[in-house]
Amino acid sequence: MSASSLTDRITAAWLGRGPLAIALLPLAGLYGALSALRRLLYRLGWLQHIRLPVPVIVVGNRVAGGAGKTPTTIAVVQHLLTQGLRVGVVSRGHGRESADVRLLDERCTAAEVGDEPLLIWRRTGGVPLAVGRDRAAAAQALLATHPDTQLIVCDDGLQHWRLARDIEIIVFDERGAGNGWLLPAGPLREPISTPGMAPRSLTLYNATAPSTPLAGHLAQRTMRGACRLADWWQGHPAQPWAAVQSAVQSAAKPPDTAIDWLAVAGIAVPQRFFDQLRAAGLAHRPLALHDHFDFATIPWPASERLIIVTEKDAIKLPPDRVARERPGCDVWVAALDFSPEPAFWTAFDAAVQAATAART
Repeated sequence: MSASSLTDRITAAWLGRGPLAIALLPLAGLYGALSALRRLLYRLGWLQHIRLPVPVIVVGNRVAGGAGKTPTTIAVVQHLLTQGLRVGVVSRGHGRESADVRLLDERCTAAEVGDEPLLIWRRTGGVPLAVGRDRAAAAQALLATHPDTQLIVCDDGLQHWRLARDIEIIVFDERGAGNGWLLPAGPLREPISTPGMAPRSLTLYNATAPSTPLAGHLAQRTMRGACRLADWWQGHPAQPWAAVQSAVQSAAKPPDTAIDWLAVAGIAVPQRFFDQLRAAGLAHRPLALHDHFDFATIPWPASERLIIVTEKDAIKLPPDRVARERPGCDVWVAALDFSPEPAFWTAFDAAVQAATAART
């Protein structure tokens, strides 16, 4: 059995309490004991938190796999920017070639800094962003380079307790806590009711309804349209779906050729992308890839002519490379519209004001 097949089996087992999940319970017990011990050592002060001179907002989740951390981080940063605040972002940079601290600039590639940090950097207009396995060290490097930064947002650092935080945003999707068991018997990185490591905590559901007993707010995710890969890299906005279909049909040769989309997704839950496309009225054939797929080789055949990808995948597909390796292929990028409800922003703004006041 391949590593990817085993991962798929375990992930599927997390949805219930079947034989495989039960067999993994001893390992889950060991994982839970070690996690609890580590948390205790931090609370007793035997392991030291690094406290920054500015408030820190950590976006993360208690389950393994994608629950919407990156869209949440982008939304939070964009919201803070509209308040006139100078924001910096730190991230581990999952899948990058090294673990050292690096600040992003226009020369960075996804292989060097990670696909999600590079996407966050592009979607937020190039805010100061540093990657590193040690998020505290990354934040310190960012502040040394950008000393006017007023707030730090940490992408996917809920269990990185070395970095002290003022606000935690805990993100769940429709899967909630799965079977409710700890890794590897279930999806939980820590028990669902674990107290936060910050004075203020918010729960955000990237779903149509709360998926755990925790009180929280909802966020709506939709696909608002798409744009061609080259236009996306230049920062152009997405076109509405009707305009996309019209543009594709106009370019078809012969003009009455049926539109045949291949949807490609290298994200944690590819089916979510495919479902969103169908909800938008875009019929397609799905091609699911593993999360953080590196696109070292373009995964669709040269015979394919019409492709639609996620933004997380687009960041690893420079237009000149696609034109060279898949000439005649028309690649589009679907744009995600992620919108937390107004009540979330009200609670979030109050938490930011309290955190800022506590520092003065």
